[in-house]
Amino acid sequence: MNPSDRPEPRHLLTVGLEDYYQVGAFNRLIQRGQWYRFETRIGHSTARTLELLDELGVRATFFVLGWVADQLPEVVRSVAERGHEIASKGYYHRSIRQMTPAEFREDLARAREALQRASGQKVLGYRVADQWFGPDDLWALDVLAAEGYEYDSSVGPILRRFAAEPWRRFAHLHQFGDRTLWEFPISAMDLFGFMIPVAGGNWFRQFPPALMKRAVDRWHRTYSAPFVMYFHTWELDPDQPRITAASWLQHVRHYRNLDRVPDLLRHYLSRYRFSPVAEYLGLSTGAARAGALAERDTAPAAGGPAALSPPEVSGAGEAVPVTIVVPCYNEELIVPYLANTLESVARALAGRYRLHLVLVDDASRDGTWQALQRHFGGRPDCTLIRQPRNRGVALAILEGIRRAPTEVVCSIDCDCTYDPHELARMIPLLAEGVDLVTASPYHPSGTVRNVPRWRLALSRAASALYRLVLGARLHTWTACFRVYRRSAMLGRTLRSSGYLGVPELAGQLVLEGRTVVEYPATLEVRVLGHSKMKVARTILGHLRLLTRFAWLRLRRPARRRRPPG
Repeated sequence: MNPSDRPEPRHLLTVGLEDYYQVGAFNRLIQRGQWYRFETRIGHSTARTLELLDELGVRATFFVLGWVADQLPEVVRSVAERGHEIASKGYYHRSIRQMTPAEFREDLARAREALQRASGQKVLGYRVADQWFGPDDLWALDVLAAEGYEYDSSVGPILRRFAAEPWRRFAHLHQFGDRTLWEFPISAMDLFGFMIPVAGGNWFRQFPPALMKRAVDRWHRTYSAPFVMYFHTWELDPDQPRITAASWLQHVRHYRNLDRVPDLLRHYLSRYRFSPVAEYLGLSTGAARAGALAERDTAPAAGGPAALSPPEVSGAGEAVPVTIVVPCYNEELIVPYLANTLESVARALAGRYRLHLVLVDDASRDGTWQALQRHFGGRPDCTLIRQPRNRGVALAILEGIRRAPTEVVCSIDCDCTYDPHELARMIPLLAEGVDLVTASPYHPSGTVRNVPRWRLALSRAASALYRLVLGARLHTWTACFRVYRRSAMLGRTLRSSGYLGVPELAGQLVLEGRTVVEYPATLEVRVLGHSKMKVARTILGHLRLLTRFAWLRLRRPARRRRPPG
């Protein structure tokens, strides 16, 4: 049935089903390969969304990532079983501008298969996950039509994007050869010749509610085309973890007025009549092809993060015992992130290394100890240590090394700013005669991503000074991501507190003539929680430690010249 033939005003309700860390606002901060690390809240936020829609007696089209369908098929199935339509948002959270036509086709096919397998429905519609379609992106409509999709809702008539084609701001039929595709652009209002989105989501949260309500009511009274409204499941989860590395603008875009969303939705959904897109077009989602359903029933369930974890490292012979020490201080928020990451590391290294974990709570003042017990307590491969007072990260690492049951001991940051999977390449570098392998983002082959410039400049400058003072060709001295020979570390004492003990440990080994090896690594910005480093205190501490190292190095040749006896 042609939508323009319908005399009764009826609008379209669409929902983006995705988790808080998969959104466009954080695309530059969080890589797809890191998704498995985050505590998933999509089940909670989807349940709240379904309860609200049930309360109001409204059904919607849910645009879902194929990755979500593969990882959490039960969530997608619960949406379909409540009478809502499942449509595609692609497999990953990507813009059309990141794909060639061939890659776009592949992404469509992969997402559709995953969604149909999880939901049991035919997937008829598509919406781009990131960045609305502009005039240069309309080739994607041809691909969608060719691939048998019935409709799309990705065109964003924002500002003057389609000023030469004003009809594109309303529902219209796209023709490609003998195929057709309905396009339902996000709704926008004309303000002095500029199109301002009023479709929902971020716009509902940022603009004054009274202004938005007038705009929607005006659309309802003025146009016969349906109003296309959308929101996201994560917008019904105001208690979601905060991505602290995000900029002020990203914080405003993602978090502002989340607490208002339920009441805003109740206003619109009770005042106007909404339906899913397929129902509006008179299409049946029916049942997906029998093959896909059979695969759903016989295929093994997606085991959480396994699908995105690095492949297992194969190795011949008996697995080498290795300890991973993790110092923790006020890290309650990040413990689930750490647990997911270490679970993946254990799987990846299973063929070569047998891991034991030592987690040291350095007298945290929040719920870190309880979180560690919840996620790691009772495991035979894990030792939990609670220090009676805060002693700093380096001394916490030394305590973990002392309690380690193996000769090879690794230390990682609790926030996993270095990827612990790199231990597969670092551990073999601890060859005979080597006492320390240290990660080095400042090595010519190392990289840094999204770290604030001021902090990067401070760390680079400190490492350069240590290299100069100690005369060792190490590019990075401040990384906690290391592999130690336990016997070389036992009995050591540190004069420096906090982070300063980290370069002091490396400096001690260098002054003793021991071998330290660098591994070029990638340093990422911390995405959850806050750094505990005190900048001014750390700068002064580095200068004191450098002065002490300079004095020790000057005295060393003088002692060698002194006659024996």
